[in-house]
Amino acid sequence: MLKKTQLLEAIAGKNQGLLATTADRAAILSALAQLEDYNPNPRPLEVPHLLEGDWLLLYTSSKALLNLDNFPLLQLGRIYQCIRLEGARIYNIAELGGLPYLETLVSVAAKFTPVSERRVDVQFERSIVGLQRLMKYQSPAEFIGAIETGKKFTPFDLTLDIDLPSREQQGWLDITYLDEDLRIGRGNEGSVFVLTKVT
Repeated sequence: MLKKTQLLEAIAGKNQGLLATTADRAAILSALAQLEDYNPNPRPLEVPHLLEGDWLLLYTSSKALLNLDNFPLLQLGRIYQCIRLEGARIYNIAELGGLPYLETLVSVAAKFTPVSERRVDVQFERSIVGLQRLMKYQSPAEFIGAIETGKKFTPFDLTLDIDLPSREQQGWLDITYLDEDLRIGRGNEGSVFVLTKVT
């Protein structure tokens, strides 16, 4: 599809959004909106076989994610968003590299609740930060499997405090485009996400 090719060309070489200029971001938003008009699955929650799985981030405007590149001595690597429909869970996993033996993992686990045919409310429940070596990190799927068995990771594995202001632990996500290998999302803070399916 031409519109899909145009979006992929617009985000190519932008390092997930880190290298995008103001003009780039405007062009990407335009290409993204045009592709959304041709969404083959306007009710994405009704096609679980497409939605379920591990997704690799290609581009985002999310400052929260892009700011992970500001960790001292580390560089932002791959970012995954993994959807597990059984249990209604979303896992965000960011790999940080740069220095040998200091490769780090930043992960957030959340529960989601469908509220419309394309929107889910997200409740963040757990945050994990640690060295990949110490956590024996191999892949998103294996890491999520360990989380789901109840494994605790050190040194920073936090269950998010339910007394936090609700805006700090909640959000929503609209799935505005979904096909066999591409997903577009728009978040409550105005951020966009373009992801490709890896499993």
